Amino acid sequence: MNELLDAPTIAIVDDDASVRRSLLRVVRSAGFKAEIFASAREFLDWLPRNQAACLVLDIQMSEMSGFDLQRRLAVPVIFMTAHDDASTIERIEKSGAAGHLRKPVDPRTVLRAIRQAVSEAPR
Repeated sequence: MNELLDAPTIAIVDDDASVRRSLLRVVRSAGFKAEIFASAREFLDWLPRNQAACLVLDIQMSEMSGFDLQRRLAVPVIFMTAHDDASTIERIEKSGAAGHLRKPVDPRTVLRAIRQAVSEAPR
């Protein structure tokens, strides 16, 4: 049996193409399926026909912020931000996110956060 067929899909939403490509490689190298999106709208267009076990999500994006997208979802979210000031951290903690990462993200740290989010997600 192909293990990748049974692997959870991790969605990565970030408006920075280099971040998307880097995270895609990291997530796939760990045996997960992964999909990347340049905006919240792209992800929402994909979502009705697909399912994500976890979402790695940039907070600051044009059109729709990561916080705004998270409020529409019932999937674990790991926020990423380069701006982890006290007010941002407080919003993340109040949001119920599965975790948060400071950019640039360390591959081991992002994989640890994804594994934890997927393992704790209701099935």
